[in-house]
Amino acid sequence: MSKIQHRNLYLEVADRVRELIEHGELEPGERISEKNLCERFGVSRTPLREALKVLTTEGLVDLLPNRGARVIQLSIKQVKDTYDLMSALEGLSGELACQQISDAGIEAICALHERMLEHYRKRELAEYFAVNQQIHESILTAANNEPLMEMYNNLNQRVKRVRYSKKMTDEFWSKAVEDHEEMVAALKLRDGKRLGQILRDHLCNKLEVVSLAGVIEDEALLKQANA
Repeated sequence: MSKIQHRNLYLEVADRVRELIEHGELEPGERISEKNLCERFGVSRTPLREALKVLTTEGLVDLLPNRGARVIQLSIKQVKDTYDLMSALEGLSGELACQQISDAGIEAICALHERMLEHYRKRELAEYFAVNQQIHESILTAANNEPLMEMYNNLNQRVKRVRYSKKMTDEFWSKAVEDHEEMVAALKLRDGKRLGQILRDHLCNKLEVVSLAGVIEDEALLKQANA
């Protein structure tokens, strides 16, 4: 990864650290070495510490009094609570999108869906997730509700590394693709009630995936680790 050339760009530093967390280079529960990151990015401790404060507000980093910082370790309950709220927001976005989306907007999402299916057939998981995310973002954008999108994006940032985990079985992957097929069908019909329900159920299915895959910690184990 190239070094950051500009000074005091703490938001850019935050972007870089966020990527390390999302890609698993900084693992849940891991202490963050300020020295290593400063050397890696070519910045002083000041912008790095400001960046860590930003990531703390996003729920990605935990600042420890006089002990630096570490990557947040999510429990099953924390993820479930976040998913419950996100599923409600996604459901509402689907209902609103069907009321407002243009024919061109539907065509664009259908094109993304076909790209996603191609990656699925080739078992290109990273590329599949990237297009998958674009589809959900397109539906949110079509809802044309700025407060909804802002709230959703903030929540999604917290669980992004869980939601797009590489630990995906063929069974759950196949089910996710089926869900997306149903999403596209409902969108074409502009059936907001149906699309909203599919989006809600889809996120619940994803929670089951990450729970079974061990991507998030059991609450009891988490308490033992932090004791």
